[in-house]
Amino acid sequence: MSKKLHQKQRIGVAQISGAVGNETTMSQDPSKPSPSLDWLEAELADTLDEDYELEISEPALSMEIRKIYRKSHPLSLERTAYFRELLRLQAELIKLQDWVSYHKEKVVVVFEGRDSAGKGGVIKRITQRLNPRIVRTVALPAPSDREKTQWYFQRYTPHLPAGGEIVLFDRSWYNRSGVERVMGFATEDQVEEFFNDVPDFERMLVRSGIRLIKYWFSITDEEQQMRFLMRIHDPLKQWKLSPMDLQSRVRWEQYTKAKEETFAHQHSRGPLVHRRRERQETGTFELYRPPSASDSLRARPA
Repeated sequence: MSKKLHQKQRIGVAQISGAVGNETTMSQDPSKPSPSLDWLEAELADTLDEDYELEISEPALSMEIRKIYRKSHPLSLERTAYFRELLRLQAELIKLQDWVSYHKEKVVVVFEGRDSAGKGGVIKRITQRLNPRIVRTVALPAPSDREKTQWYFQRYTPHLPAGGEIVLFDRSWYNRSGVERVMGFATEDQVEEFFNDVPDFERMLVRSGIRLIKYWFSITDEEQQMRFLMRIHDPLKQWKLSPMDLQSRVRWEQYTKAKEETFAHQHSRGPLVHRRRERQETGTFELYRPPSASDSLRARPA
């Protein structure tokens, strides 16, 4: 099964590179290999190899779980079309990275949502071909005893970007109104103080020139249960499962209530919600983007 899949993937590489080649090499001597096609095939092969590694790890899953997952998750997009579009979008991200670097812009992207909703996978695809000196991911551990005595936002401020940088927060200060609240790590008074303080904190970020973008990743109760089962039975994914994750299954309704209250405060007290968009394919919601961030991005001058 895995060998057949790998063969199909290699055929997919040829199909994509051939399609692109028709657009990029018409003026070249057909007898000479195209450097651009060599690059494209290498990039696609590298990406598909990652999927192949995931495929050969699947025997670690029980057959029943695999059957259920395959039945409920049929392919919604042909793989070659998916990788062609992925590469196109990643090329756009490289342009954005160059623009941010050249104009010394500062960008913060916050990724929040349910456990196992796909934040890590999206961040991986975003950063896959970007320069880690310009784009970095911040995923902070639980606060230390010293950090618990600090101003709540203090542990996040050292990680904010300088000019020419993009910072992706894999969870953020919204832990206070989410996991900390649900798990009893924060009192109701502390949560209310957070709701009062976070609009001013974020306004300060925006006034300092930071482009702030926030995403919420949603997932259904049944889908989360399935993904947790896959992590339990797959040795290569068990590190993703923590006691806190298991508690999120028990406290599903409490997390739902915490999410809804956070959204409500964003509307009533927080910075104006400029755009709110749902993407069916990723289950993401864009909560807030300052109006200046929606300006057209001009290409870097030659």
